[in-house]
Amino acid sequence: MKGIALFAVISILALGLSFCGQSSRGRENPLLVSSFNTPYEIPPFQEIKVEDYLPAFQQAIKEHKEEIDKIANSPQEPNFQNTIEPFDRSGALLRRVSAIFFGILEADGNDQMREVARKVMPMLSRHEDEIYMNEKLFARIKAVYQKRDSLNLTPEQRTVLEKYYQDFVRGGANLPPDKKEKLKKINEELSLLTLKFGENVLKDKNRFLLVLEKEEDLVGLPEGVKKAAAQLAERKGYKGKWAFSLDKPSFIPFLQYSPRRELRKKVFLAYTHLGDNNNEYDNKEIVRKIVNLRIEKAHLLGYETYADYVLSENMAKKPSEVYSLMEKVWKPALAKAKEERAMLQALIEKEGGNFRLKPWDWWYYAEKVRREKYALDEEMLKPYFALDNVRKGAFYVAEKLYGIKFVEREDLPKYNPEVKAFEVRDKDGKVIGIYYADYFPRPGKQSGAWMDAFRKEAIIDGKRVVPIVYNVTNFPRPVGNKPSLLTLEQVLTLFHEFGHALHELLSRCSYYRVSGTNVALDFVELPSQFMENWAVEPAVMKYYARHYKTAEPIPDELIEKIHRSRHFNQGFATTEYLAAAFLDMDWHTQEKPRDWDVNGFEKKAMERIGLIPEIVVRYRSTYFRHIFSGGYAAGYYSYLWAEVLDADAFQAFKEKGLWDRETAERFRKYILEKGGSEDPMELYVKFRGKPPSIEPLLERRGLK
Repeated sequence: MKGIALFAVISILALGLSFCGQSSRGRENPLLVSSFNTPYEIPPFQEIKVEDYLPAFQQAIKEHKEEIDKIANSPQEPNFQNTIEPFDRSGALLRRVSAIFFGILEADGNDQMREVARKVMPMLSRHEDEIYMNEKLFARIKAVYQKRDSLNLTPEQRTVLEKYYQDFVRGGANLPPDKKEKLKKINEELSLLTLKFGENVLKDKNRFLLVLEKEEDLVGLPEGVKKAAAQLAERKGYKGKWAFSLDKPSFIPFLQYSPRRELRKKVFLAYTHLGDNNNEYDNKEIVRKIVNLRIEKAHLLGYETYADYVLSENMAKKPSEVYSLMEKVWKPALAKAKEERAMLQALIEKEGGNFRLKPWDWWYYAEKVRREKYALDEEMLKPYFALDNVRKGAFYVAEKLYGIKFVEREDLPKYNPEVKAFEVRDKDGKVIGIYYADYFPRPGKQSGAWMDAFRKEAIIDGKRVVPIVYNVTNFPRPVGNKPSLLTLEQVLTLFHEFGHALHELLSRCSYYRVSGTNVALDFVELPSQFMENWAVEPAVMKYYARHYKTAEPIPDELIEKIHRSRHFNQGFATTEYLAAAFLDMDWHTQEKPRDWDVNGFEKKAMERIGLIPEIVVRYRSTYFRHIFSGGYAAGYYSYLWAEVLDADAFQAFKEKGLWDRETAERFRKYILEKGGSEDPMELYVKFRGKPPSIEPLLERRGLK
């Protein structure tokens, strides 16, 4: 997954001083000390035990309730300083505990932590509902909101006030008592269902392993892929054999290079049937329940559909705007995909194949076409994409654009020994953030890639809270003496997630509600996708793309091949992604609850847009974690929406110069530092000087 690990249930909570307490065994609970005795008050990960979390959550909720009661029952006339500001600062302990727990649950979790999550999620849901439905608190917030024009607020303060008011309205504050109770039950049930959905995908993924015993089954596979498969087999207890899992660094190379068509089919179908195997991890009933509960929730809050509810806070505002954008790109993308299909089918027939192209064939023959048409394949590039060098390349871009420095600190606390930690220093040498990078697959780690924070930025009493930010990916592990070597797609993923991290690290907001990545969902992908542009710029590649053995920079002819092939397979990539975005919107624009035939609904959705059978939607419903266990419900389109912005934004640098200081400073000031403190389109226009155009996007994807 490219994106951010979002937990809406903790979105209203803040960081700060906390409570000192004891665990159930009499030992001091490290989560409850007043401050962490570590550099920059980084969580003392190695001291925290699973048994510490539940009592910490219980204490944190208790403390937060007391803070809320104090604000709600204040005898003072409500204003921004005695109501909105303390509300934004409240819940310090709960935000701290939640950020640590959910961060580690996703990146390094285990069954014991998942059991804690099943207990905690309903508690958090009830607590959040109690806040949003607190009549006294809402009355004070509403009173401030109604006189907002006369309060002489800064633009950020006005935005914070308006967002909190809308949070309460969207949280059910205006509902009558009976409907409030109904909404509470819906939210609690959704919290458990979305958690269970993600658990099922992880467990269904982990139960599959393709174990090969014969050398002939490995024909066609690059040496590095075979060594990684042998290493995985040994870790899984199959020494002397080769194994492939459903982690993308494992199975994608198999699909690309193995001529064994039946084995490709086996792996491909295993992946595309995650959560759809009619076993204990089947997600179809969970999807049915989630969709229906979201429809009920939308109706309770006065919206026709759940998409209307979500989009009212985004740049798109309404479903028709989303569909309109997607359809503009879908038509040329589908035409391109059909051209690509014909090309792959022609290659099959040229080689004497007597079969029609199937989805499990696409990766294999596309890789052949790339080699034939562009004299380029992944194995030619990977020696130049050593993970450590690629990371240094991302740092290099940030340093050139914004003047910041990344300094590795091996002594900082880490939640896993594989994690790398860095101080982030500004131009004046001052530390402005801590950055963690966690790159390799583990059994307890969710698939995909994301960014989140153990502590968010804010400015309190004139002092900036130093954010603690992390990126998580699932890149290939080093094999023997060979470092982790990335594909070009994985290089782009690293730059993408690093862009999210910069958004959080460079934030300069006073209030948690709008700091860093707390922005409209269809704006949040702008900084991340913007960074992808730099990964393939020749001047940047010459810096980081160096052969892992010789340190020689990537040859000009290889860079030229990359750029000549940039439109290669774009029909496939665009339709595969857009099909998932359409599926997301189709689920969330339903107006009435039903006994959904999940696979039947999905099939009709794909038929409606004309997705060709040789391409499978990027995420089928039963493993679509973005929308059924993440924060992207009715929002998966946001990658495309933000791509319009990022392609147009990068055009500004192409016009003024790749390292133009003034343009970079404007991007930092209006996009990275402002968070959600002002209207996102107004911020974009302040940076660019004009609204964005879709033309750079269509040109980049070769769809004009």
